[in-house]
Amino acid sequence: MVKKAGFKFTLSILLILVVSACSQKTPESKGEEYYTYGETTIVSDESLFPIVDDQQQVFHNSYKRAKINMVYKPLQEALNLFVNDSIDIAILPRMLNAKEAAYFERKKIRIRSTKFATDGVALITGVNNSDSLITKQEIIDLLSGKSNKKRVLVFDNPQSSTVEYLMDMASVKELPKEDVYALKSNQEVISYIKNNPTAIGVVSVNWIKRPTPEIVEDVAAVKFIAVRNDKGEYKLPSLNNLKVRDYPLVRDLYLIDCQGKAGLGTGFAGFLAGDIGQRIILKSGLAPDSLPSRQINIVH
Repeated sequence: MVKKAGFKFTLSILLILVVSACSQKTPESKGEEYYTYGETTIVSDESLFPIVDDQQQVFHNSYKRAKINMVYKPLQEALNLFVNDSIDIAILPRMLNAKEAAYFERKKIRIRSTKFATDGVALITGVNNSDSLITKQEIIDLLSGKSNKKRVLVFDNPQSSTVEYLMDMASVKELPKEDVYALKSNQEVISYIKNNPTAIGVVSVNWIKRPTPEIVEDVAAVKFIAVRNDKGEYKLPSLNNLKVRDYPLVRDLYLIDCQGKAGLGTGFAGFLAGDIGQRIILKSGLAPDSLPSRQINIVH
C-alpha cells in the first residue's frame, strides 16, 4: 500500500509539472515581439521576391521562434499598405520620398532605413538576338513614343517599381499607347521574351540571377542587354558593375521600419545587413552593401 501511495504521489507531481510547463507562456505566445522572436508582417516590392524569399527562409531557419509573414505587391500597392498604416515594415527598391515620409513624421514615428544591397533594372532580350546594345537616350525615346526603331518594350506591371524607375529617368508621366506594354509579373515578362525574342523586357536583375525553379528554363532563353553609361561604355548588370555603379540602371534596396519600437523589423534589418544576409546577397549575384568578411579555417 505504501508503494502504491508513493506511486500515486509521484504521478501527481509529474502531472502538475507537465500542466505547469504547458501553461507557461513564452513571450511570443503572449503576442510579444523582439529582434528574434514573435510574429510580424512585412510588405515587399514583388520585383524583389527571389532575394527577399531567400533571406526570409534562412532567417526562419536560424530563428525558430520568429515568424515573418511576407506580403508581395507591386510598388504602388506596397506603398499604399505601408503608408496607410496596415503594415509598418517594408522592403523597397528606394527610400521614401518627401510626401511618403511626411506621413510618419506627422505621427512622430521615427523612420529607420537599412540599405542592404544594390540591384539593377535589367533589360532582357532573346538569347540569340544580335541587337543587344542600347543607350539611355534610346530607352527615353521608347518611353516617350519618339523612337524611330521598331522595338517592343514590356514591363512586369503598370504599378511596378521598374515602371516608376524608368519613367522618372525619362521624365514622362504616362507610357505610350504603342509598343510599350505592362503585363502582370516578372515571370510573365521573361516568358514573353522567350516567345518573342526580338522584344525587350524590363525586370529586376535578381529574377535573372536567382530565378525561381518554375522559370529556370525560360531564363535560359533570355540574356541581358548592355546599356551605355555616362563614360560611353556598354555595361551588363554584373555584380561588380552594380557595386561600382558602372551599370547605369542601378537601384539600392532598403528595409524601412516604422514600427516605432524594437521588434522583428529591427531584427530582420540587422540580419539583412549582417554577415549571413550579406553572403546571401553576394551568392545571389546582386551587390551587397558591405562585403562580408572572409572566414579562413586552419586545419592542424
